Amino acid sequence: MSAETNSVSDEQPANNDAAESTVSFSRDIRPLLSNRCFACHGPDAESREAGLRLDQADGDEGAIGYAIEPGSVKESEVWHRITTDDDSMLMPPPESHLKPFDENERSLIRRWIEEGAVYEDFWAFQPAKRPELPITRNPDWSPYELDRFVLRKLEKQQTRPAVEADPRTLVRRVTFDLTGLPPTRDEIRRFELAYGESPELAWEELVDELLSRPQYGEHIARHWLDLVRFADTNGMHKDFYRNHVAYRDWVIQSFNQNLPYDKFVRDQIAGDLHPEPTREQWVASGFNRLHLIIDRGTALPEESHVKNVLDRVTAVGTAFMGLTVQCAQCHDHKFDPISQKEFFSLYAFFNNIDAEPETNPREVIDGYQEPFVRFPTREQTAELDRLDSELAKLAAEINPLSKQVQELSKQLKDIQAEEAEEKQKNAAESEAAEPEDSNVDNIDADTNAEQTEEVRGELAELTEFAANEFARQQEADAERIRERDARKQSLQNEIAKAKKPLDELQKERDKIQRQRYMTERRVDKVMVMKERDEVRKTYVLIRGQYDAPGEEVQRGVPSFLPPLEVEGEVPSRMDLANWLVDPSNPLTARVAVNRFWQLLFGVGLVKTSEDFGNQGEVPSHPELLDELTVSFVESGWDVKALLKRIVMSKTYRQSSNATPEAFNADAENRLLSRGPRYRLDAEMIRDQILFQSGLLSTRMHGPSVKPPQPDGLWRAVSMTGERFRADEGESRYRRSVYTFWKRAMPPPQMTILNAPNRDACIARRERTNTPTQALLLLNEGEYIRAARKLAQKVLGQPAESRIMFAYETVTAKLPDVEEVEVLQTLLDDLRNQYATAPELAEQLCEDMATKEPRENAELAAWTVLCSTLYNLDITKTKD
Repeated sequence: MSAETNSVSDEQPANNDAAESTVSFSRDIRPLLSNRCFACHGPDAESREAGLRLDQADGDEGAIGYAIEPGSVKESEVWHRITTDDDSMLMPPPESHLKPFDENERSLIRRWIEEGAVYEDFWAFQPAKRPELPITRNPDWSPYELDRFVLRKLEKQQTRPAVEADPRTLVRRVTFDLTGLPPTRDEIRRFELAYGESPELAWEELVDELLSRPQYGEHIARHWLDLVRFADTNGMHKDFYRNHVAYRDWVIQSFNQNLPYDKFVRDQIAGDLHPEPTREQWVASGFNRLHLIIDRGTALPEESHVKNVLDRVTAVGTAFMGLTVQCAQCHDHKFDPISQKEFFSLYAFFNNIDAEPETNPREVIDGYQEPFVRFPTREQTAELDRLDSELAKLAAEINPLSKQVQELSKQLKDIQAEEAEEKQKNAAESEAAEPEDSNVDNIDADTNAEQTEEVRGELAELTEFAANEFARQQEADAERIRERDARKQSLQNEIAKAKKPLDELQKERDKIQRQRYMTERRVDKVMVMKERDEVRKTYVLIRGQYDAPGEEVQRGVPSFLPPLEVEGEVPSRMDLANWLVDPSNPLTARVAVNRFWQLLFGVGLVKTSEDFGNQGEVPSHPELLDELTVSFVESGWDVKALLKRIVMSKTYRQSSNATPEAFNADAENRLLSRGPRYRLDAEMIRDQILFQSGLLSTRMHGPSVKPPQPDGLWRAVSMTGERFRADEGESRYRRSVYTFWKRAMPPPQMTILNAPNRDACIARRERTNTPTQALLLLNEGEYIRAARKLAQKVLGQPAESRIMFAYETVTAKLPDVEEVEVLQTLLDDLRNQYATAPELAEQLCEDMATKEPRENAELAAWTVLCSTLYNLDITKTKD
């Protein structure tokens, strides 16, 4: 390994002293004005007051010559406003509840005005340029260029870098940083031996080996999944399952294969727009589908559509641009030069998805929501073709039979309907009929006998005629009913005859359809981005309201950034993707480099890694950030090379120890005068415990898994009565990156330890140390099981070396005499306790309990001791 560049000699003077002693608008003044002034005197024209812009020097409303007179504070209105005792004139006004400028801040502003009030272009919006290498007073400290930027700042502060950390600390630190897991005892000892012979060679070989491990991709991917709010559910209303497993696996694979970062970005923004997208490019485009989405019928589709697009634009702004572009949704951005119109020009790129804005759970199988793309294997394609062919043959046999049965059934139904109608009619006629009185009995007494007899004869003839007619009608009705019954029976016989083979054919069809369904379920599918054929128009939404369209806008990018180059008639997402990774774009590479630095040091060179705008912090080492950015692009966007360069540096290898005075002077280590030390992320804590106990599964990729969690948590947030069911066997011990992430109720083990719920893009996590975390690590059944498993391994060691073995396994360090004595005392007390309470020992041992109480007491004692080691501060902290 050769040094990156030769160091300069001690006799050479340090450069840049004059530049660093001069007050800089970008570094010193802009952050002060942005916090207090830009809301009323910044980019947002609607909220701007007094026609004054303090974010720019020139123009109709520029500050120079209006509120600031270069070289003279007496003639600068700004100075009078920030120093006056008159509350009615004071800026910022008291009613704003903003903190007034303090003495140091006013002194900086005064010096800046007196030095000429030079406005500089905002650093983050200017392309990175390779800076001159600093000249240092102590060139022998490091052969690496990176370190010279750090050392130069330390020397200016009259501070020295810390000594290099010891080999055990180094191997644990870098193994955690590059794989998310601790080193084994064997790895520690091998490195110690190699480091003693040749430190630089041993270190480089270790770094190269760690970067080649598959665990590297799993670890780096986890940080990216935070950034793009990856989850396994919709996150809104009923929070149904959504299958993005392929995207997560692609991210892991991309980092392991060292996919160039520009391609990594391009394929996520527009992988579906390649002329012939590969599977990986289709999968990558699923980045645009990671937003929250609501169920159909719970909101207006138009509102849901707008929310989805806004979420996509916000994700692009955070993940790739490092800007809070979403702040320009309702009005011009108050702090950065992004107008509302420009925001909706970005919005237009993501407004043309060919998909429903809401989820219909009845149409979703296995969590795949349209649009998705299928990738069957050759065998699956052949099997599906075979099954489709059989289904087609069966359809050719089933269709005529089915048609026949339908026609016969219709005829039968018509007859049955006629029969029912006739019965209904007869019943109505019977009910309406009334018996008639005999006319003979009512003949007038005056009627003579001859006439009476004549009437009776006529009536007899009529009665006989009616009786004969009734008999004939009854016979006709009976014949018609017999014919109808015969037809019915014939139809029923024909239907039964046709249905017998039809039922058999349908059973065979159903069987094949089930086979096809199961085969189709095994086909690889991925949720993707897909464009509509006709481009959807985009409008500025007045006050950001979905139902208040204003001016129509075209696709475009903010005007303060390089122009967009367009290949077709209409700008495409591919044009946007190419624009993002163009070397002239000042943001994408810088934002990425800063985030990778944050991954290793716990805080980025720009602390606000989510915001590179005016409200963000200025870089602690701006020239170093530019140097790394330019090198990153020139390397072909090589992520592994970038990470290697950082961890090879002497800056990274410093000890994290600091005196109380040094720590108080720079608690966040912004000067980089010592090595990184901070609490491990949730996943690293859990995976470490499982790894050291021997429980951690090494299986990669595949469906998300559900480690145990308290019962009832899902039901508390579910509107469908959904109940959590933990996985069994190896699945419950897989790495945390594969844990099922339900947005409404994320894994409690993770969130208690500060993991986000993945509702929004998170560029940096909070780090806390709370009693709840201690309770989790001491009492979670999974961790007790791991401690018991480790205790078994410890008991396999010689008695005299067990404490040493356990301590080294968990902490990567060797205990001193005092630590051994403390642990031995604890062990003796635990042995006595469990010997006198064998039932407690048996409970703690669970499935590992034996019939021998003494053995149970020994295992229980070591289990608690191992749990104690897992809960040491050194175990949960990267040192």
